[in-house]
Amino acid sequence: MDIQRVPFDHPDAVKLNDAVQLEYAERYGDGGDLTPLDPSMFLPPRGLFLIAYDGLGRPVATGGWRTQDENDEGYSDGDAELKRMYVVPEARGLGLARRILAALEADARAAGRTRMVLETGDMQPEAIGLYTSSGYTPCAKFGYYREYSNSLCYAKPLAPEPDTRP
Repeated sequence: MDIQRVPFDHPDAVKLNDAVQLEYAERYGDGGDLTPLDPSMFLPPRGLFLIAYDGLGRPVATGGWRTQDENDEGYSDGDAELKRMYVVPEARGLGLARRILAALEADARAAGRTRMVLETGDMQPEAIGLYTSSGYTPCAKFGYYREYSNSLCYAKPLAPEPDTRP
Protein backbone atom coordinates (compact mmCIF):
# COMPACT_ATOMS: atom_id res chain seq x y z
CA MET A 1 0.00 0.00 0.00
CA ASP A 2 1.09 3.51 -0.78
CA ILE A 3 -0.10 6.24 1.61
CA GLN A 4 -0.01 9.75 0.14
CA ARG A 5 -0.74 13.27 1.39
CA VAL A 6 -3.48 14.81 -0.71
CA PRO A 7 -5.71 17.88 -0.50
CA PHE A 8 -9.15 17.23 1.02
CA ASP A 9 -10.70 18.28 -2.29
CA HIS A 10 -8.54 15.92 -4.40
CA PRO A 11 -10.79 13.86 -6.74
CA ASP A 12 -9.88 10.59 -4.96
CA ALA A 13 -10.63 12.16 -1.58
CA VAL A 14 -13.99 13.39 -2.85
CA LYS A 15 -14.79 9.90 -4.20
CA LEU A 16 -14.01 8.19 -0.89
CA ASN A 17 -15.75 10.92 1.10
CA ASP A 18 -18.88 10.29 -0.97
CA ALA A 19 -18.57 6.56 -0.20
CA VAL A 20 -18.25 7.10 3.55
CA GLN A 21 -21.20 9.48 3.50
CA LEU A 22 -23.32 6.75 1.87
CA GLU A 23 -22.22 4.32 4.57
CA TYR A 24 -23.17 6.80 7.30
CA ALA A 25 -26.57 7.26 5.67
CA GLU A 26 -27.10 3.48 5.56
CA ARG A 27 -26.12 3.03 9.20
CA TYR A 28 -27.92 6.04 10.64
CA GLY A 29 -30.73 6.61 8.15
CA ASP A 30 -29.90 10.24 7.48
CA GLY A 31 -27.92 12.36 5.06
CA GLY A 32 -24.45 11.46 6.34
CA ASP A 33 -22.06 13.51 8.45
CA LEU A 34 -23.11 17.16 8.30
CA THR A 35 -20.05 18.49 10.16
CA PRO A 36 -18.90 21.57 8.21
CA LEU A 37 -15.51 20.83 6.63
CA ASP A 38 -13.41 22.98 4.34
CA PRO A 39 -10.33 21.78 2.40
CA SER A 40 -8.21 24.49 4.05
CA MET A 41 -8.75 22.80 7.44
CA PHE A 42 -6.51 19.91 6.33
CA LEU A 43 -3.56 21.95 5.08
CA PRO A 44 -0.26 21.44 6.94
CA PRO A 45 0.75 22.45 9.52
CA ARG A 46 -2.83 22.81 10.84
CA GLY A 47 -4.03 19.50 9.43
CA LEU A 48 -3.38 16.67 7.02
CA PHE A 49 -5.36 14.38 4.74
CA LEU A 50 -4.10 10.97 3.62
CA ILE A 51 -5.21 8.41 1.06
CA ALA A 52 -3.97 4.83 0.84
CA TYR A 53 -3.67 3.40 -2.68
CA ASP A 54 -3.54 -0.31 -3.43
CA GLY A 55 -0.99 -1.93 -5.75
CA LEU A 56 -3.13 -1.04 -8.76
CA GLY A 57 -3.28 2.65 -7.82
CA ARG A 58 -6.87 2.56 -6.60
CA PRO A 59 -7.78 4.75 -3.60
CA VAL A 60 -8.89 2.40 -0.81
CA ALA A 61 -8.65 4.29 2.50
CA THR A 62 -8.65 7.82 3.88
CA GLY A 63 -8.17 9.76 7.05
CA GLY A 64 -7.33 13.25 8.15
CA TRP A 65 -6.85 15.52 11.11
CA ARG A 66 -7.55 19.20 11.63
CA THR A 67 -6.50 21.66 14.33
CA GLN A 68 -8.98 22.48 17.07
CA ASP A 69 -8.58 24.75 20.05
CA GLU A 70 -10.87 25.70 22.91
CA ASN A 71 -14.23 26.85 21.62
CA ASP A 72 -17.96 26.68 22.31
CA GLU A 73 -18.22 23.21 20.72
CA GLY A 74 -16.23 21.62 23.57
CA TYR A 75 -12.76 21.35 22.09
CA SER A 76 -9.64 22.07 24.13
CA ASP A 77 -6.47 23.93 23.28
CA GLY A 78 -4.03 21.61 21.54
CA ASP A 79 -6.65 19.26 20.07
CA ALA A 80 -6.24 17.55 16.71
CA GLU A 81 -9.55 16.20 15.47
CA LEU A 82 -9.61 12.99 13.46
CA LYS A 83 -11.96 13.14 10.47
CA ARG A 84 -13.09 10.93 7.58
CA MET A 85 -11.41 7.68 8.54
CA TYR A 86 -12.68 5.20 5.97
CA VAL A 87 -11.64 1.96 4.28
CA VAL A 88 -13.50 0.60 1.27
CA PRO A 89 -15.21 -2.72 2.08
CA GLU A 90 -12.94 -4.83 -0.13
CA ALA A 91 -9.79 -3.53 1.63
CA ARG A 92 -10.99 -3.95 5.22
CA GLY A 93 -9.05 -6.20 7.55
CA LEU A 94 -5.66 -5.32 6.04
CA GLY A 95 -4.61 -2.89 8.79
CA LEU A 96 -4.99 0.22 6.63
CA ALA A 97 -7.01 2.20 9.14
CA ARG A 98 -4.44 1.45 11.84
CA ARG A 99 -1.58 2.58 9.56
CA ILE A 100 -3.36 5.79 8.60
CA LEU A 101 -4.26 6.46 12.24
CA ALA A 102 -0.63 6.07 13.33
CA ALA A 103 0.56 8.40 10.55
CA LEU A 104 -2.04 11.02 11.47
CA GLU A 105 -1.13 10.84 15.16
CA ALA A 106 2.58 11.24 14.34
CA ASP A 107 1.91 14.22 12.10
CA ALA A 108 -0.36 15.95 14.63
CA ARG A 109 2.23 15.36 17.35
CA ALA A 110 4.95 16.85 15.12
CA ALA A 111 2.70 19.87 14.52
CA GLY A 112 2.56 20.47 18.29
CA ARG A 113 -0.91 19.09 18.96
CA THR A 114 -1.26 17.50 22.40
CA ARG A 115 -4.44 15.42 22.09
CA MET A 116 -6.15 13.55 19.26
CA VAL A 117 -9.95 13.58 19.53
CA LEU A 118 -12.65 11.97 17.46
CA GLU A 119 -16.39 11.58 17.30
CA THR A 120 -18.03 8.41 16.05
CA GLY A 121 -21.43 6.86 16.38
CA ASP A 122 -22.80 3.90 18.27
CA MET A 123 -23.57 2.13 14.95
CA GLN A 124 -19.87 1.88 14.05
CA PRO A 125 -18.50 -0.96 16.19
CA GLU A 126 -15.50 -1.44 13.88
CA ALA A 127 -14.42 2.15 14.43
CA ILE A 128 -14.95 1.91 18.18
CA GLY A 129 -12.83 -1.26 18.24
CA LEU A 130 -10.02 0.39 16.28
CA TYR A 131 -9.92 3.45 18.49
CA THR A 132 -10.17 1.71 21.86
CA SER A 133 -7.50 -0.83 20.85
CA SER A 134 -5.29 2.11 19.82
CA GLY A 135 -5.42 3.80 23.22
CA TYR A 136 -8.43 6.09 22.85
CA THR A 137 -10.73 6.50 25.83
CA PRO A 138 -14.18 8.08 26.16
CA CYS A 139 -14.13 11.82 26.80
CA ALA A 140 -16.56 14.71 27.20
CA LYS A 141 -18.63 15.25 24.08
CA PHE A 142 -17.59 17.92 21.59
CA GLY A 143 -18.25 18.98 18.04
CA TYR A 144 -21.25 19.13 15.74
CA TYR A 145 -22.98 16.02 17.15
CA ARG A 146 -22.26 16.61 20.86
CA GLU A 147 -25.99 16.86 21.66
CA TYR A 148 -26.89 13.56 19.96
CA SER A 149 -27.41 10.51 22.18
CA ASN A 150 -25.76 8.11 19.69
CA SER A 151 -22.61 10.26 19.42
CA LEU A 152 -19.51 8.87 21.11
CA CYS A 153 -16.37 10.94 21.68
CA TYR A 154 -12.88 9.62 22.36
CA ALA A 155 -9.48 11.15 23.04
CA LYS A 156 -5.86 10.10 23.24
CA PRO A 157 -2.98 12.19 24.57
CA LEU A 158 -0.27 12.81 22.00
CA ALA A 159 2.78 12.54 24.19
CA PRO A 160 5.89 14.18 22.74
CA GLU A 161 8.34 11.85 21.06
CA PRO A 162 11.14 10.91 23.48
CA ASP A 163 14.46 12.67 22.91
CA THR A 164 16.82 9.95 21.69
CA ARG A 165 19.87 12.17 21.25
CA PRO A 166 22.99 10.94 23.05
